[in-house]
Amino acid sequence: MNRVILSGILLTALTIAGCGNGAKSSNNDQNQAATEVVKTDSASKKIVLFFGDSLTAGYGLDDPADAFPGVISKRVDSLKLPYKVINAGLSGETTAGGNGRINWLLKQKIDVFVLELGANDGLRGIPVSETAKNLQSIVDKVKSKYPDAKLVLLGMQVPPNMGADYSNKFKSVFPTLATKNKMELVPFLLKDVAGIPALNQGDGIHPTTQGAKIVADNVWAVLKDDLK
Repeated sequence: MNRVILSGILLTALTIAGCGNGAKSSNNDQNQAATEVVKTDSASKKIVLFFGDSLTAGYGLDDPADAFPGVISKRVDSLKLPYKVINAGLSGETTAGGNGRINWLLKQKIDVFVLELGANDGLRGIPVSETAKNLQSIVDKVKSKYPDAKLVLLGMQVPPNMGADYSNKFKSVFPTLATKNKMELVPFLLKDVAGIPALNQGDGIHPTTQGAKIVADNVWAVLKDDLK
């Protein structure tokens, strides 16, 4: 019973706080993403944009390139696929913040858009309807600017202590949006990582380098078909 409770506590921390401590956020993540956008040679490679929070940004890792988008970028390069991966993760980001930030990033042409937001909304207890509305607005902006872009949505969950009704509604947002918008869906980004101490940093929240590799595998299983 104690092991079950402990696992639940760790899963709680991961699923609702996995997107970073806003107090520790800085503009460094956004500036790095902006720099990458400016430097990208879109004439020679197609663009894969990862748009998310600290799970995307690589919060707490010694090298942000070890975050799951960086792992995928290395895989793309090793396979000599004609894509450039851009990490536009920002620690502490909510869906509302992302909705306000996306227009700037759309100045760069995007061929594949990977959306990872929502867990910080769950941490704040934001109404699920607002989370869904913000995510849909982000998707609408991408589709309006680049109608041929391929879209991938990374699902998140919140723990039962948020209330069964809230938790279930939150979880359902992602498959509902994916179906509505014909997006590829990763059902749960942190599958096989959430609640496993050895795969998470000391805060029990953010994946270690090894954990990030597993997260990358979760995403790659779906994303790889869009990169053919």
